[in-house]
Amino acid sequence: MSEEPGTGLATSAPRLVVPGRATRAARLRALLQAARPHQWLKNVLVLAAPGAAGVLLDPAVLARSAAAFACFCLVASGTYVLNDAFDVEADRLHPRKRSRPVAAGLIGVGTAKVCGLALLAAGLGLALLVAVPLVVVLLVYVVVMQSYTLWLKNHAVIELAIVSSGFVLRAIAGGAATGVEISTWFLIVTSFASLFIIVGKRQAEGITLGDSAIGHRPVLAQYPPGFLPLLGGIAAGVAIIAYCLWSLIGVEHGHLWFELSIIPFVLAMLRYALVAAHGRAGAPEDVFLHDRTVQVLGLLWAAAYAAGVYAG
Repeated sequence: MSEEPGTGLATSAPRLVVPGRATRAARLRALLQAARPHQWLKNVLVLAAPGAAGVLLDPAVLARSAAAFACFCLVASGTYVLNDAFDVEADRLHPRKRSRPVAAGLIGVGTAKVCGLALLAAGLGLALLVAVPLVVVLLVYVVVMQSYTLWLKNHAVIELAIVSSGFVLRAIAGGAATGVEISTWFLIVTSFASLFIIVGKRQAEGITLGDSAIGHRPVLAQYPPGFLPLLGGIAAGVAIIAYCLWSLIGVEHGHLWFELSIIPFVLAMLRYALVAAHGRAGAPEDVFLHDRTVQVLGLLWAAAYAAGVYAG
């Protein structure tokens, strides 16, 4: 907590609450908030592989994809709660994260750890009913994310790759759950587009947090001025080139629609780069939920790609 000089009152951070004094309903609301349901939007990526393969409308595939989505929601929420428990002190220094239930004292650290493990167990247990390969992907995700929290978050560049791998693993999970083979093109585009998004997130954090950025995320001190925009440009360039090649020579039907899908794809990448440059991409899910330009371009891209797959 920080206090405004001379008042003795916390003005820039929420007052810590004694967990034991909160009502049961308040604790349940706090736990739901800690699970970050607004970030479940990321888990829609499990639909990417079966959607790209043109089999998503098959009832059996759709059911497995929906189950994979639910599994990832549980497992991802479990990692979020555990991360909040481990990062509680750092989160209290962040102007946004300090309002999270664990950092604000609405949930005890011990309770957060127990709930996080319970969510992980529930997600992995459900995945066993769907497909064993899905369990493997989820286990890799858990190990990678916890390695990031406990160790890798302070290693420059590596931490960017680790965080962006969370998006890639979501996409792979969709293929693992449905038995859809994932192409090399798909992996290249997904990997570098994900890296581009995470680099934009770091760039925005450095802009919005200012001098306090390094205190909250020490790894930012290892990135010299201009490095993150350069890396973001490289990641965007690889993703765009790979997508163009995929659309032009990597598909066997619906060529015109795939070619047309290049336009909204590139424009969406450029729009996100602009948002990040203005420091508004610190929470990528907020960009996708609230930026109308990104939403329209995303819908245009999805429509063109779907036309290529299903009507081409």
